[in-house]
Amino acid sequence: MTTYSNGLYDAGLQVLRDAVTPRLHLCSQEPTTYAQAATTYKLGTKIAPSISAQANRTGGGRKVDIATFTDGTIDATGTGTHWALVDASNSRLLVTLPVPAPQEVTEGNPMALTSAIEIGFAPAA
Repeated sequence: MTTYSNGLYDAGLQVLRDAVTPRLHLCSQEPTTYAQAATTYKLGTKIAPSISAQANRTGGGRKVDIATFTDGTIDATGTGTHWALVDASNSRLLVTLPVPAPQEVTEGNPMALTSAIEIGFAPAA
């Protein structure tokens, strides 16, 4: 079995925490580029989401969590299927993940996250 140190996992997760201007976008499909996340598929935005310090992940590995919020903004009407965390200052797409339950959203409404989002690395198999 291959074992990786927490430091190796934490280095990757620190990139998320070090983003100069983090933004969490709700997207209508999974983006593969910054432009898709920030414009093409973007339905909503949370500026400067709170990202926790690295911690142990249930089942092994390491993680960070994006905290719940109620002060995001829905920018367009559609079905939100994916989250995209970006570094807006450096035009970098950092991570994408599916929304557990896709939801219809309407332009002009507030955007909220009611359960924290876990981003992490599992131990090697």
